[in-house]
Amino acid sequence: MKKFVFIFGPQAVGKMTVGQELAKVTGMKLFHNHMTIDLLEPLFGFSPEMWRLTHLFRQEIFKSFSKSDSNGMIFTKVWYFDQKEDWEEIEKMCQIIAAQGANIYFIELEANVAERLKRNKTPHRLEHKPTKRNMEQSEQHLLSSLESNRLNSKKGEIDKENYLRIDNTYLSVEEVAQIIKKEFQL
Repeated sequence: MKKFVFIFGPQAVGKMTVGQELAKVTGMKLFHNHMTIDLLEPLFGFSPEMWRLTHLFRQEIFKSFSKSDSNGMIFTKVWYFDQKEDWEEIEKMCQIIAAQGANIYFIELEANVAERLKRNKTPHRLEHKPTKRNMEQSEQHLLSSLESNRLNSKKGEIDKENYLRIDNTYLSVEEVAQIIKKEFQL
């Protein structure tokens, strides 16, 4: 049975890095959020058109994945819990994936702000996410979102059968990937 792992949490929490490690230990394919953002941002900037195209592009990728021979995909994204549009996007993604009979696993990552600020500057992150290379802007966005958005769920808010929340502040990426792999037998 096809598997779809959705890793979400605030900026610089380690979604992409955990996704890369999980892909390595499971053979699943990684599709991280910035693969579409960094493709479209040079053409459209951070405009409404860029976000519209990003959502459409992702939906097409999810549809194609659902019909492919691949055994699984890992997708990472910041989930804005205070924005109705994000809930709708997540629901649409789940409908597309579930329509083909795939199992969906929800992995929520959280880490303290000091750790996230350190991770925001790592060479690995900057190598894979060109739009994060403006450090002043990236850090300012991370800090301002603490006041303007809710990027982790409230207790009981995610009512999904296959849901796991991990505080990875003090865990290695290998430990987190192994926890996920073991919990969901990936």
